[in-house]
Amino acid sequence: MRIVCVGGGPAGLYFSIAAKLRDAGHEITVIERDPPEATYGWGVVYWNDLLDILHRTDPESARAVSAGSVLWQDQEIRLHGSRHDGTAYFGGYGYSMGRAALLEVLTRRARSLGVDVRHGQKLDDPADLPEADLIVAADGAGSRIRQSRVEHFGTRVETGRNPYIWLGTDRQFGSFVFDFEETPAGWIWFHAYPSIKGRISTCIVECAPQTWQGLGFDTLDTEEAVPLLEKIFHRALDGRSLISRSRGEPAKWQRFGHISNRTWVDGNVVLAGDAAHTTHFTLGSGTRLAIIDAIVLAHALSRYPDLRALHEYDQHRRAELHSTQAGARSSMAWFEQLDDYLDRDPVSFAYAMSVRTGQQRAWKYQVHLATQLAAVRSARRAYDTGKRWYRDRRRGEAALPLLGSAAKLPPPQP
Repeated sequence: MRIVCVGGGPAGLYFSIAAKLRDAGHEITVIERDPPEATYGWGVVYWNDLLDILHRTDPESARAVSAGSVLWQDQEIRLHGSRHDGTAYFGGYGYSMGRAALLEVLTRRARSLGVDVRHGQKLDDPADLPEADLIVAADGAGSRIRQSRVEHFGTRVETGRNPYIWLGTDRQFGSFVFDFEETPAGWIWFHAYPSIKGRISTCIVECAPQTWQGLGFDTLDTEEAVPLLEKIFHRALDGRSLISRSRGEPAKWQRFGHISNRTWVDGNVVLAGDAAHTTHFTLGSGTRLAIIDAIVLAHALSRYPDLRALHEYDQHRRAELHSTQAGARSSMAWFEQLDDYLDRDPVSFAYAMSVRTGQQRAWKYQVHLATQLAAVRSARRAYDTGKRWYRDRRRGEAALPLLGSAAKLPPPQP
């Protein structure tokens, strides 16, 4: 089968890998408009279940992803305001990896399997697609292919209320940190996590529209806004810098677009990744969902010899996404109504955040209260460490070292 993937992100690249592993006879081309050194955004975050999925599909690239990742433990919720000032905790652990490093691993693996990956190649007209048996539209949330067929796909875009900006920082966090700061114009917050081993953390800043305007961000360009954000978050950043450029143009303030579609298939064209669906960044599931799309589509093609595979993929994968996207909408709405919760103490506020997608249970509150005790957190970390050790050994991997929570690192190289 002749297959063209439009978009060289995780969805397009991993689909090409998974499809080639199932049928080496596929002739697959991946077209990416940006050069190989360009990527927008900083790091991606994922959990142990994705490593298991990657190892079952392609152990070789899974080992490279694992080796390039950093491990963080615990989630800290820091509240700095006039009424309350303190830190609360969630348990658990996760992994992060620089987006550019992830794409490099996947590109290298795809090429080793015989995939033709072409960077710097752009479709002049998304309505005039290359000749192929199958077109995989993996060209992101702003998919030009989807937009050229929007009536058929039945695309719905719900735009979020809060402005946000995706930055980096040379403060190396050792855990997943939410920091909320009260300003004269209102509350502003970030969530941050380590991304590039030994150098960079991702830092996504968000606030309500009235706070954004009150602080003057509606009139400042990014280079002027960054010093003001560094001042606001000076304590949380430990005096380190924010970085607006990630091998490309400066980051810009955006409003999140929640994308869903009535169908993901139009003839021999199929949507995957953010072109098919988006989930709010506070859930951190975009890369995981894109890779699962890729695997499910490749599996469907191996089961069905014709385009029936696309409808099988469309029917089952969209159904699986319903609950995830519903949770993502709830998470986005919770942060848009943050003023309803910010008069609480840090522990109560953190609990409200932890159940924002509708998973409230009486026993969860008791567990949350216990997690605030240092001895309980220490015991849970020991349990998590043992669980990670078992899963790493089962996959045949060495355990990743855990980042220190207060690591001080040199500034990144330009």
